[in-house]
Amino acid sequence: MKQEKRRQLAKIAYLYYEEGKSQAEIAAETGIYRTTVSRMLTKAKSEGIVKIEIQDFDRRLYRLEKYVQEKYGLKGLELVENSTDEDQLDLENRLAQAAADMLTNLIDDGKKVGFSWGRSLSLIVDKIGNHRMKGVKFVPIAGGPSHIHARYHVNTLIYDMANKFRGECSFINATIIQENQELAQGILSSKYFEELRADWKDLDVAAIGIGGRVDEKNRQWLDMLTTADFQALSDEGAVGETCCRGLNQYGQAIVEDLQKRTIAISLDDLKEVPDTIALAYGEEKAQAILAVLRAGYIHHLVTDERTIVKVLELDNDVHVHTNL
Repeated sequence: MKQEKRRQLAKIAYLYYEEGKSQAEIAAETGIYRTTVSRMLTKAKSEGIVKIEIQDFDRRLYRLEKYVQEKYGLKGLELVENSTDEDQLDLENRLAQAAADMLTNLIDDGKKVGFSWGRSLSLIVDKIGNHRMKGVKFVPIAGGPSHIHARYHVNTLIYDMANKFRGECSFINATIIQENQELAQGILSSKYFEELRADWKDLDVAAIGIGGRVDEKNRQWLDMLTTADFQALSDEGAVGETCCRGLNQYGQAIVEDLQKRTIAISLDDLKEVPDTIALAYGEEKAQAILAVLRAGYIHHLVTDERTIVKVLELDNDVHVHTNL
């Protein structure tokens, strides 16, 4: 059994045996169905995790996890421990598996799930297995980039998810950043877009990426934005983006012209989604993650310990190196 799966089983066992919480309380706290909690407790015993004491569980990491979850009002948070000798690929695999498990637990019969695009979301999709569900629909919540690996394109991701959950999906055939506002508004108000616009206001779950600083060093942005766009983002204090919408340190959307040229769910609509999940990691993304947390755009986050400590430091949290 993979280490991240063992850690998840241990976490459920800790809540049940050490904190004395009922299965219903655990289900409410973690977002996992009560019947699944029961099966996980049984599995924890059969795997030898529950003996005299709980194995494979870092109480220090759990305390940090619980502190951050309460501080930012998250429904769910999964912190992956960093090790001194692991390589980046191993860390990404463990993060992606944790995010895949979390996302799977959020999807149920009849749910409507929105997807953005990018490498992190592709890693999640690759880790998700096949499930028998009814009436699940996957919809794109952002247009496609002009140049990107096909594996990371939103249409590829939702097609794969629909196959894995035996659901349906709709596609988007518009580039995410348009040359001018008139083109963008024409697309958004077209009859072709009616269903997508309606879906964006009726999502149950959304899976998004969180990008770090938007600059000309990244070819992906170089293909989509103009020199004037980069300058405007810099002038208005951009620290990152989500759904290709530039954010300042407080998570507010910036550069009005660029906002109106973007084919993606609005941040106001994103905020109304009951369960939004993000996989984001790397200290270079810490400012962007903090901005998203401050604005309340996500309810579930998967990241690593080193990244979340950097987030707390940027937030001037005095507890980060003392009480945790």
